[in-house]
Amino acid sequence: MDSDSTFEGTSYGPVPGGSMASATVDVRGTVLAWSWGAQWLFGYSPAEAVGRPMAEVFGLEESAPIDFASYPAAWVGEVSARDHNGAPLPLQLYAQPLHDARGLTQWHLVVLGRVGPRKPGPPVGEVELALLREWTLAQSALPVTIFDHKGRVVEINQAMARLSGITTKHAVGLRPRELAPLPVFAELDRLLDQALNTGRLVRHDLHGRVGEETQERVWTVFFSPLRDDDGQVHGASCTVFDNSEQHWARRRLAVLDDASTRIGTTLGVNRTAEEAAEVLVPLFADSVIVTLLEPVYRGAEPTFAPLPDPVPLRCLARHSALGGWGEGVPEPGALLHYPLDSPAGVCLSERRPLRYRIDDSSLVEWLEQSPVFAEALHAYGVRSLMLIPLLVGGRPFGLVLLLRHRRTAPFTEDDLLLAQDVSTKAAMRIDNARRYARERDTALTLQRSLLPQRLPHNSAVEVATRYLPAGFRFGVGGDWYDVIQLSGARVALVVGDVTGHGLHASATMGRLRTAVRALSDVDLAPDELLTYLDDLVVHLNAEEEAQPVPDSVEEAGLDLMSEIGATCLYAIYDPVSRRCVVSRAGHPPPAVVGPDGSVEFAEVPAGPPLGVGRVPFESVEFEVPPDSLLVLYTDGLVESRNRSLEQGLDLLREVLAEPERLLEAVCDSVVRALLPAGATDDAALLVARTRGLDSHKVATRDLPADPAVVGEVRSWATQRLADWGLEEMAFTTELVVSELVTNAIRYASAPIQLRLIQNGTLICEVSDASNTAPHLRRARTFDEGGRGLFLVAQLSHRWGTRHRSNGKTIWAEQVLPDRQPVAV
Repeated sequence: MDSDSTFEGTSYGPVPGGSMASATVDVRGTVLAWSWGAQWLFGYSPAEAVGRPMAEVFGLEESAPIDFASYPAAWVGEVSARDHNGAPLPLQLYAQPLHDARGLTQWHLVVLGRVGPRKPGPPVGEVELALLREWTLAQSALPVTIFDHKGRVVEINQAMARLSGITTKHAVGLRPRELAPLPVFAELDRLLDQALNTGRLVRHDLHGRVGEETQERVWTVFFSPLRDDDGQVHGASCTVFDNSEQHWARRRLAVLDDASTRIGTTLGVNRTAEEAAEVLVPLFADSVIVTLLEPVYRGAEPTFAPLPDPVPLRCLARHSALGGWGEGVPEPGALLHYPLDSPAGVCLSERRPLRYRIDDSSLVEWLEQSPVFAEALHAYGVRSLMLIPLLVGGRPFGLVLLLRHRRTAPFTEDDLLLAQDVSTKAAMRIDNARRYARERDTALTLQRSLLPQRLPHNSAVEVATRYLPAGFRFGVGGDWYDVIQLSGARVALVVGDVTGHGLHASATMGRLRTAVRALSDVDLAPDELLTYLDDLVVHLNAEEEAQPVPDSVEEAGLDLMSEIGATCLYAIYDPVSRRCVVSRAGHPPPAVVGPDGSVEFAEVPAGPPLGVGRVPFESVEFEVPPDSLLVLYTDGLVESRNRSLEQGLDLLREVLAEPERLLEAVCDSVVRALLPAGATDDAALLVARTRGLDSHKVATRDLPADPAVVGEVRSWATQRLADWGLEEMAFTTELVVSELVTNAIRYASAPIQLRLIQNGTLICEVSDASNTAPHLRRARTFDEGGRGLFLVAQLSHRWGTRHRSNGKTIWAEQVLPDRQPVAV
């Protein structure tokens, strides 16, 4: 027999010995349960016996009723019973009392055997032994067939005749392949020859159905060689064991085990739905379609609210044993609408599974209203289907449709229970993936909104960047980069990394990036800026520890208030001096690519990560020739599970040594080489090509601490503007220069220096040796002073003060005139 074979035959009753003759009665003697063995013995079916007095179905004489109330415990006794034809049945009974939770007693009766005088017969010897063997074969509950040395049927017992539908009279003298023109008998014939020729036991599993049964059954067939005392094979016996219950139990366990290990290997919603469909096909169903309620698919939470009519469902996945799909079957991503009174609508609104045969009246009625779907079902030859709701906390959020079209057996109640178990696992993991995807999208949106949307134009560096969020398994992190325009045509390059993933990391990244921008406006040195940033992280952690944990979070055991940790690298590049100052807090060092292609990693003291506190940071200053590359990155770019930081830096060095003129191409090459399979952790990359400011665009003059020099300085500034073609800015610049120089001479100390820079804007800087910074204030009516910086602020685009180790610099920046060509 093969997996597609079907046993056809007449119906038959219970097998003698196949089921104990037993019954359950109450204390009044009324039959409550009736076994198949009792039906065979007494002739009454369970439907005929249950509810009737035991004395009536057992045929007991009225003079000898059984008084169960007089028996306090189990007992064995003899009764004179009769079958339904009135034939006497002297029986030995075993009675066992059963007590339920309410204290009521029932009796379980088992027929141990017949009693009475033994019929006269031959003495124990060879004749009786032969009879025992004959009876063993004839009365065995197992189907048995005996073959001779040529493979012809010699004898079959009644159990085999009932199983195969072939009587002994028609089977004797024939080989298995001659019994019926079915592939299963040809297979049995081959197995029989194998046992006869090799003399070894042959075991084989068969699948099929008996009679009108719809549930597929499984048998294990044994062909055993029959030998004489010398070991010569003279025939074979075939014994069949029904392993259907064990087979289907193992199959159900295999499906559940598959569901536990294969569903949810990723955090992608669609992939998780596909895995659920792949588990169910082909072990359980022939085709599966997984859908999600459209509002839930769009990000809403499942609710107990009434469903809309029609119910919108988004197809997530589909899988079929046929491998292909035809017309009428939705594709993944398709939006479907089902009326609320359709099977899908009823399944979701009532939150219960439904099982249909293709000819069920309720299903046929709905298919008449959906001709496209009906045509698809008939085209595939669907015989039965099930609809299982996907529930989370009792709230519906999706639906699984299971179809059978290759196998003729419809879905059973046991199948429904198994499908519910698998769907429960799938629902939990699809919902987990859905929630994670929503949080990841939110965190990614927040992350990208907090990163620079447009890098500022500056003449100091040309910049290209990359941000690569982590895959679904790890979630969005807190990596960031920034380019900040500073005074004096300088630029700050920043890269940072917040530990952890998710919304908390993204929000923390936004706070730190804002703090860096605010501290940059004060024009702090890199090491001082990191010190202030470190203090900020310490204070944030203290606030997190002091904040009470919500009861719901504490009960769930979640750790939402994790400690903040971060690393950061801050570099300032000056295109005038062509020098770079760098400081880092637990961050990988920057790479410097010279104009000749040489690659070096700047030797900058690492410093502790932000949040340690009370540890100083150090800065390193070095010269950077024009047309060099400054490469800043986070550890997610160079370090991975299979690669150490040192190996990542070596690989980065190799990639940067290759000549690439375009910065975008440099970024692409780095990402392809270091992250060929995507980022497992967030990664940020910032590549800046340095530029040097032309010397003729910078004018510097050292000044004595003499008020008489102010007039000369104004003339000198006017001449420089004339050299640059900016004569129309002379009046404003004279006022700014006059006020700044006068303040330096009056309130500061030598040396004093004036510097003018033309760099997209006009910058006027006055440096002195004093650390006292001026403050902008509004002069009162009769004040003689206090209006200088107010005038500077009004005349300039922006102004400020930056401190140095040996003094300060006050600067003011003016916008260059917009010179549009005049049409003639």
